[in-house]
Amino acid sequence: MVLVLFGAPGVGKGTQAQLLTERYGIPTLSTGEAFRQAIREGSPLGQQVRSYVDNGLLVPDELVTAIVEQALSAPTYQNGCILDGFPRTLPQAQALDELLARSGRRVDLVINLIVAEDEIVRRLLSRGRPDDTETVIRQRLRVYSEQTQPVLDYYAEQGKLVSVDGNADIETVHRRILEAVAQRVLRDNATT
Repeated sequence: MVLVLFGAPGVGKGTQAQLLTERYGIPTLSTGEAFRQAIREGSPLGQQVRSYVDNGLLVPDELVTAIVEQALSAPTYQNGCILDGFPRTLPQAQALDELLARSGRRVDLVINLIVAEDEIVRRLLSRGRPDDTETVIRQRLRVYSEQTQPVLDYYAEQGKLVSVDGNADIETVHRRILEAVAQRVLRDNATT
């Protein structure tokens, strides 16, 4: 199974990915961790990523996709994965479909965690990072929404998008995600 955890910064994707990995034994591929790994290895891709990250620039879609493709080729992810932080743009989503198709795989389910903006701001401010001011956070959320809406539409058109209310404690949100996954598995089994 290839699962995509989707949602704005601060909705709890990383926490839920970890819980899903523990529950199903499906490894999580975090884009951020894939970047850090490529940088640590000093690969040509890692050196390119480092130049963007060190200068505070967004890593271009093609480079993000190349890093994810390299990571997905590892034996760890051959039987499925939970993607956290990828795809974030429509070109990334289309590239993901193409690279998965080459190995006979596909995105099975995209879980969009929805949390109210004020709650996201509260969560991110509580982290205490110096660059996390309310103004900066709200701007990041606006940009996120503009960039990611086409991705949500893309997966909705494929019938792969499920939205989950993330305005609750970790266990309740996790239970909602498990229900969404179970419904998808039941639906897929009924159609095969």
